[in-house]
Order: sequence, then C-alpha cells, then structure tokens
Amino acid sequence: MFNPDLSGVLKDHVSRYSLVTATAGRAREIAEEAKENGEIITEKPVSLALDQILAGDYEIIEPEEIRNI
Repeated sequence: MFNPDLSGVLKDHVSRYSLVTATAGRAREIAEEAKENGEIITEKPVSLALDQILAGDYEIIEPEEIRNI
C-alpha cells in the first residue's frame, strides 16, 4: 500500500480536503492525456499525481475562504 509522508505538503496550511481534490483533479488529467495519446499507464493515475504534488511539480492553491479554517 502506498502511504507517503504528507507533512511536507500539509505544513503550508493546505487542508487534507484540498490535497485530495487537487490529487484527484491531476489524476484525471493524467488519465485523459494518456488516453488522448494512446499511451498505456502501468501505474495508477492517483499515485502518479500524488508523486508529482509531493515532488513540488504542482502547487495547491486554496481559496481564501477555506485557507484559515
């Protein structure tokens, strides 16, 4: 089971909800890009998306209204 350390991402006041929605959105993009290009993905898109977020390739920007909850 894939169980990464999320403290690096969550320390910048990013909520778990924002992390989940950002990961799901990026995973959808990865799956759609692979389908459009006719590629076969051997890893799950969610794992690839979370790896990219943890590596800092994508930044999660929360709306102001939920930033300080």
